[in-house]
Amino acid sequence: MLDLSHKRLIAWQKSIELLPQLYALCQKLPPDEKYNLVSQIKRAGISVCNNLAEGSARKSKTEKNSFFEVARSSVVEIDNLLVAFLAVKYLNEEDIKEVDRRNIELFKLISRLIDSNNK
Repeated sequence: MLDLSHKRLIAWQKSIELLPQLYALCQKLPPDEKYNLVSQIKRAGISVCNNLAEGSARKSKTEKNSFFEVARSSVVEIDNLLVAFLAVKYLNEEDIKEVDRRNIELFKLISRLIDSNNK
């Protein structure tokens, strides 16, 4: 694998660490949600790390921020899906506790990354 700068970003590392937890959470969802909610949360999780990687490869601040903003938006999408899982009673608070904690941490890290890039 390439030794690229995004792999040194704590936000990217945390986004990769979140993936197995998202996938494990999907195992608790009903099988009939395989092509809807399961697919959506997996894509959102991959979107976070992909956009952090691609953004870090860009040279201009504007381009970097564009990708970092999309990554942060995907974190918000994950948050909204967790709320939806609770609303439809597919999962309970205990089921999502650790994923939620890591997702909040990731939101803060990406926000700081965007702030830092704007300086």
